[in-house]
Amino acid sequence: MGNMSDDILESSTERPSAISRLGPLLPLLIFVVVAAMFAVGLTLNPREVPSPLIGKPVPRFSLPPVQGRTLGLSSADLKGEVSLVNVFASWCVACRSEHPLLIDLKQRGVVPIHGLNYKDRPEDAANWLRELGDPYTRTGADIDGRVAIDWGVYGVPETFVIDRQGRIAFKQIGPITPQVLEEKIVPLIERLRQ
Repeated sequence: MGNMSDDILESSTERPSAISRLGPLLPLLIFVVVAAMFAVGLTLNPREVPSPLIGKPVPRFSLPPVQGRTLGLSSADLKGEVSLVNVFASWCVACRSEHPLLIDLKQRGVVPIHGLNYKDRPEDAANWLRELGDPYTRTGADIDGRVAIDWGVYGVPETFVIDRQGRIAFKQIGPITPQVLEEKIVPLIERLRQ
């Protein structure tokens, strides 16, 4: 029995394993890794989040028109011509800032623009379009927001360029700016029409 207790005593005094030596440092290592990931994340532009839907057909949907409009919006409406789908809401401050650019696009006849009205009260959406002008050929009232979720919408506004086959070619997260419009969206529309 003396030998067995010596073996136990000897094994308990062996050098600690690498894992047990790292034990006290583990919280610090985890913190460093998380901090590094956070620092890298801060350098990324949230408007350049790649959409997994780029190059894929628009999700299947069918929505009634915004109150006071006659044409609703469905996935079938987005085939046959290059178009824009703009996700907007009357309660969205950034939507108001991009709205004059959409009105200008319509007046210049650059591309058909369709509106996907996100989680809005019907009367608010109708009043907003009446006051600011209606750049949309068709509108869809997505009152519960389910269609926007299928489109991968993070928030409003977002704008999608749709090709002739009804596939998503581009996604703009946040309001369209004159620079994005002239440097990305309009040239893409021109290429897709060729």
